[in-house]
This record gives sequence, structure tokens and C-alpha cells, in this order.
Amino acid sequence: MIKCIAIDDEPLALKKLVTYIKKIPYLELVAECRSAIEAQQVVDQQQVDAIFLDINMPGLNGLDFAKSMQDHSKGPIMVFTTAYSEYAIEGYKANAVGYLLKPYSFDEFETAAQKVKDIMEIRHQSSAEVSADPNDNVIYVKSDYRIVRIDISSIRYIEAMSEYLRISCDDKEKPVIVLLSMKKIEEHLPTNTFMRIHRSYIINLDKIREVKKNHVILEGDASLPIGDNYKDTFMNYLNSKILTK
Repeated sequence: MIKCIAIDDEPLALKKLVTYIKKIPYLELVAECRSAIEAQQVVDQQQVDAIFLDINMPGLNGLDFAKSMQDHSKGPIMVFTTAYSEYAIEGYKANAVGYLLKPYSFDEFETAAQKVKDIMEIRHQSSAEVSADPNDNVIYVKSDYRIVRIDISSIRYIEAMSEYLRISCDDKEKPVIVLLSMKKIEEHLPTNTFMRIHRSYIINLDKIREVKKNHVILEGDASLPIGDNYKDTFMNYLNSKILTK
């Protein structure tokens, strides 16, 4: 069971959050709090694995509370809930793994809860490593007490989630989640096939189906955003491949 706290200073919003948590079988609600200060007392007294919290609260706001958790690799996993979309970037800077914009649905909450579960499943291991096959067609990663072989050509995209990576592959039913940095895995990927298009995404160029506005559509219908800092490099690549008269 994943022990979690719900924090919101609005009674109705807190009630909804608590209701959703209780619907997820692998979540155990250990406290419902009306402020971050109240939640801090709970964290100091018992184990807490995950925290679902509002951002805009009096006293200590959710962002500052999350930033006060120094050791994010071992501390509670943060999922923000807020009515203000402008906090999204700051939320992810605070190492949140989810950002729920009010009014959010149960399906949206369940998706965020699954991310928490994915991360908890690999926290049992102290570290993750990646090693490359000598022929550079295969990498091996540690994930949840296993060493998983990944054929590089099968990778569709890699998503950064706080200090973890989610590797989506053609031949695997579920993404492989590892405690690893984007920089580390980039060192083992061929640069002629893989490109970073966003601070949170690396894609396999061979899996591109189409490009629409500022999004790349990959095989399997994944739609990923193109970040401003990576747009020029990606568009230069794309333009070099476009057939013209």
C-alpha cells in the first residue's frame, strides 16, 4: 500500500480528493489536512509515500512545501492539484510527478496515481544503471529488481518524470520505468536515430508518423510537444528530409 496525504484548504475540494484516493485500491490515506503546515507535522511523525496537494494555500503554499522536501529520491512523491494553470511549470520544477487542473476527473486522478505507483515500484532498488551491448543495438536497464533488455530500435520515446524515466517500446505492453537521468541514457542512444524534442522527451526519429503544429505524432498515436529550446534543431532535421521539386 502507498501511504498518502491529501492537502487542500477548501473543504469541498479536500472531500473530492479524499473520495478519489479511497477509490484507488493501492492508495492508503493516512491523513487529510487543511494546510501544508498541518501536513508537515504528519510527515515528521510517520512514513508518507505520496502527497496530493493544492498549491494556492494560506501560510505555507504547496510549492514551497514541496521544495522543502530536500531528498526527492527518497521523500514523498508530489502530485499537485490546483485551479491555476500558470503554476504548471513551477510545479514540475518542484519535482512533482503529476499536475491536476481543477476540476479534474477521476480518470485524470487515476492516471496521476498510476505514475505514483510506477515510481514506488522501483524505489525498492537503490539505483538504476544502463549498459550497452557491444553492437549498440541493445541496452540493459535495472527496473524493479530486474535487469531488462531493451532493443534500441523498439524504443518509441523516452519521457522524463522527475528523477525517473519512462521508456515506451513497441514490444513491451507497459513502459519500462527506471531511476535514471536523460543525460545518462542519451549517452547510449545513436544520435542519428534519437533526438530530444523537449526537456521531458526523447523520440525515435524512425517512429515519427507526422508532425502537426508543435507536436510530433509517433507510431502508436503518442502526441508529444516540441519544446521551444529544441524546435530549431528538430525542424532543421525535418526540413532536410522533406522532398521538394
